[in-house]
Amino acid sequence: MAAQILLVDDEDMVRVQIRSSLELEGHEVCEASNGREAIEMLDGYKPDLMITDILMPEKEGIETIMEVRQKYADIKIIAISGGVRTESMDFLKIAKRLGADLALHKPFGRQQLLTLVNQLLDGKPS
Repeated sequence: MAAQILLVDDEDMVRVQIRSSLELEGHEVCEASNGREAIEMLDGYKPDLMITDILMPEKEGIETIMEVRQKYADIKIIAISGGVRTESMDFLKIAKRLGADLALHKPFGRQQLLTLVNQLLDGKPS
């Protein structure tokens, strides 16, 4: 099932890799380099799915997830992060508690990402 996907990450190379994986599967991808840009885009664009990094400048992923959940509850969300995990703080667990449907730790493989995207688009989050 082809979908419209909003990809939010401050690293250009990460966006290029993820975008190419998603487009090879027939998905339409729009990009934002931080949460502020993503929220601005959502005023006129309603994707089926948002994939967002957690640690970004201007507006980070946790805040973005919370805002998207509040305004656009039907958008599916995958949180991604390669950020530091400590015993007291795991950004991906926090992201899931605050509204992300699924979470994926960087680095991840193409197939891992596509499996999660397909699960969400098919309405079967794990």
